[in-house]
Amino acid sequence: MNLLSVENVTKTYGEKVLFQDVTFGLEEGDKMGIIGVNGTGKSTFLKVVAGLEPPDSGRVATGNRVRIQMLSQSPVFDPEMTVMEHLYQGSSEEMTTLRAYQEALTALELRPVDSAMQERLVRANARMDELGAWQLESDAKTALTKLGITGFDAKLGTLSGGQRKRVAMAAALIQPSDVLILDEPTNHIDNESVAWLEGMLQKRKGALLMITHDRYFLDRVSNRVMELDRGQAYFYTANYSRFLELKLEREEREAASEAKRQNLLRNELAWIRRGAKARTTKQKARIDRFEQLKDAAPERSGGKLEVSVASQRLGKKILEIEHIHKAYGDKTLIGDFSYIAVPGDRLGIVGRNGSGKSTLLKMIAGKLEPDSGTVVLGPTVKLGWFSQEHEEMDEQLRVIEYIREGAEQVRTAEGELISAGQMLERFLFSSVMQWTPIAKLSGGERRRLQLLRVLMQAPNVLLLDEPTNDLDIATLTVLEDYLDEFPGVVIIVSHDRYFLDRTAERIAAFEGNREVKLYVGNYTDYQEQSAASQQASQSKGTQDGSRSASSATVSSSQQGGQKEKALRMSYKDQKDFEQIDEWIAGTESELAVISGQMEAAGSDSVRLQELVQKQNGLEAKLDELLERWTYLNELAEQIASQKK
Repeated sequence: MNLLSVENVTKTYGEKVLFQDVTFGLEEGDKMGIIGVNGTGKSTFLKVVAGLEPPDSGRVATGNRVRIQMLSQSPVFDPEMTVMEHLYQGSSEEMTTLRAYQEALTALELRPVDSAMQERLVRANARMDELGAWQLESDAKTALTKLGITGFDAKLGTLSGGQRKRVAMAAALIQPSDVLILDEPTNHIDNESVAWLEGMLQKRKGALLMITHDRYFLDRVSNRVMELDRGQAYFYTANYSRFLELKLEREEREAASEAKRQNLLRNELAWIRRGAKARTTKQKARIDRFEQLKDAAPERSGGKLEVSVASQRLGKKILEIEHIHKAYGDKTLIGDFSYIAVPGDRLGIVGRNGSGKSTLLKMIAGKLEPDSGTVVLGPTVKLGWFSQEHEEMDEQLRVIEYIREGAEQVRTAEGELISAGQMLERFLFSSVMQWTPIAKLSGGERRRLQLLRVLMQAPNVLLLDEPTNDLDIATLTVLEDYLDEFPGVVIIVSHDRYFLDRTAERIAAFEGNREVKLYVGNYTDYQEQSAASQQASQSKGTQDGSRSASSATVSSSQQGGQKEKALRMSYKDQKDFEQIDEWIAGTESELAVISGQMEAAGSDSVRLQELVQKQNGLEAKLDELLERWTYLNELAEQIASQKK
């Protein structure tokens, strides 16, 4: 079923053509990712599709009753609204009914004996049943909890920018829609939330249109890709991995076609220079052919972003962190953490939002002091700090003026001394763009400009705080290549799993209980080690309870040539073996009851959180019982076999 059609849509910004004559359709089940360098108009394109901005020409058509829901990069909030009030906005029948139910419930609490209020609540309750809106309320609270928002009644004005963005995402996800449009949905959420969002979107019905720089996310969620390149749109029925293969094939075909055109052009040029006279029709046709070949030159490529900046030499002492502790009020973020940087170190820092990752980076940068312990930088260290907070930029400054404030010129890794303007050219800021006021740059272009200014200062220790936010994939790819060759130390806070896999060689993980634990390897290695550690911890109780059985399996002789002891169950093993099936069945029944209670408690946030905790505890208990059941049954089989 066709949900949405884009027909010959064109949009310009001043003299710049953002996209031209874009045509495609979205069917139910389509999950399309949009890719392009910052400033190509990706966010503007989403706004045009969502009907928030008009195209210069062309049109966007939707089917009857097709509902579109969009999460923009900068959502609008009423600071006096609570979290749940924001989620319940919208004109859909489900949301209107949900608000009516909540209003009736609140009114009845104030006037419990008012029969009119009671009747109003009964009608609202019946309508909720008809539309299945109870599940919607439960889904809203589940989405908020998964995204790290637990204060359902908090005023939006009291939340941080990142928290408000997550509330807006939850609202976009739970609003009934046929076409969901997401602009950088993985910004401002941690790795666990990204994994949850990934799974939710994979299962979601309807159509999805999104911009994201998270390549793992794009690869696992999308089944179509649209690439915006110099005003043109290219479409691929593929996920991100397959898109890269198909794009390479397209560029190879274009290169072959251009080589053929150049060869023909050289032949025609030689003929023209021999003094062709435009007297005959044949000669005129050949001259016209030459002009056509000349005019058929492909549009100049957008260029390849290049980073090649020298860094100062590092001494033996780089960074030493000894037993630091940091708390805010009653909340301890870091209980005890020590770390010594070595030459060429690549440290990734991961953990849930609010766990203290950026705080640790700020202490390394000297912007915060630890409550106890020490952070010591070596005498040769020159820090480069790329913060996740958008730096306050004078928007009246022109691009080149902003860079010149940092450095007039810089020496490249090859020893060449180049100017700020030349460096901007390498960073895809053309000579025209260099004199553009910062106010006219897109959010991603500003981030790219900030990154260049940091690198222009030739640091030898780089601190990158969420560097992937708002940077396009092309910029990230080149930054990753630059970090491969960077001779200094790099410390990265990021939720981008692909970026961490490409750049990190050690991981510092905030794992709760104020503990920051170090792992060797990239992010995928850390996940595997962490999962193995958790599994070992969960089975520890089982192993402890089975020590007597383990000792019973000892098959070696003791003292002198004593006869091998027969396997047997201990008294505890025998009792457990008799009851383990009942325990498993009972735990599964409890989980079923909890699941039913969670559905019924959709409007009670406190009760819902209590039930989630109980559910987690029961699931852990069930895992332990199943491991114990496996061990006891294997032991029983061994005992039975030795009797034969």
